[in-house]
Amino acid sequence: MSDFATETPPVNGVILRLLDQLRRHPKRVVFTEGEDIRVIRAAARLVKEEVIAPILLGNRDRIRALAAEHAVPLTFIHIIDPPSASDFKLFCQRVENMDRYRTRQLGNPAEIVARPHYFGALMVQYGQADALVGGNQAMPAAFFRALLHTIKPLPNVPKIFGVSILVGSHLNNLGSSGLLLLADSGLIPNPDVSELAAIALETGKLAHHFLGRKPLVAMLSHSTKGSAGTPDARRMAAAAALAQAEANKHFLDIDIEGELQADVALDPEAAEIKMPAAGFRPTADVLVFPNLDAAHISLKLLQHVANAQNYGQLILGLSRPAAQVPRTASVETIFGTAAMIAVEAIKFHQLYQDNYSE
Repeated sequence: MSDFATETPPVNGVILRLLDQLRRHPKRVVFTEGEDIRVIRAAARLVKEEVIAPILLGNRDRIRALAAEHAVPLTFIHIIDPPSASDFKLFCQRVENMDRYRTRQLGNPAEIVARPHYFGALMVQYGQADALVGGNQAMPAAFFRALLHTIKPLPNVPKIFGVSILVGSHLNNLGSSGLLLLADSGLIPNPDVSELAAIALETGKLAHHFLGRKPLVAMLSHSTKGSAGTPDARRMAAAAALAQAEANKHFLDIDIEGELQADVALDPEAAEIKMPAAGFRPTADVLVFPNLDAAHISLKLLQHVANAQNYGQLILGLSRPAAQVPRTASVETIFGTAAMIAVEAIKFHQLYQDNYSE
């Protein structure tokens, strides 16, 4: 569902709710690849909605020329060219200090900081922006490398991972509130039990923020509650039990269930047939997949065949909010992803107060 069109689609109800939150708590979002008309259009829409103060990284003249060519206003959009930024030398010093504690050095600090992904990540790490969006013109590995090298990880999450968010009012059973979160959709090839449990917990917290209620997290498998006793099915069941125990221990308002087949997780009628003793159960809000192949294939099928609108992926497990969009991202995807990562930034201090200091 790549979209390079110029028309502005109607804003869906999910995004409208997020925009209402952001009007009360506007945030600064840095876009690492600002020399892209899709990013410029999304930034202009965010300004028009009065929800985000966008910061575009890139060559100032090229960004202005692109905006003028397409008649997109740059009002209240801040443009920074990293090598000529006032904080360039300060960030170089920060990178040099980081390298003192690494077994493998990053390289020449000036060359590193000049790269927009690193500059944007440093802005977020040191409080000069509230959240970061990038990847629209870069290979994912290059974008993720910058995040891992410059933003502190959360100590309670074994590995960073990605969450893709789907919206589609025309689709049946796409989350009980019309919002469905898929994890991990981009980073960990074969997560183990502890990693799967962390994915379930952190994605459940994110769903709770967006939905404002207790979410249902489904740990997916080809098996439902022991219908197939394969090692992979047992792994998902163990992860579900571990995640729910952790949620109860920390008084988190999250339900985690598994292992479940996808139809049981999403279709209440299928659940009644396959789990008659369980009674009525709602549609899952979060799907946790057994591996990266399953998650990524499911995401692309829902997006390209079912025409679900994709936002993200939001990168969880970092001490600052960040999101990666694909190179085929539409203006709507960039716009909505920025809104979602900014809403996450609103409550980030409440979630990770102990880890949010520099």
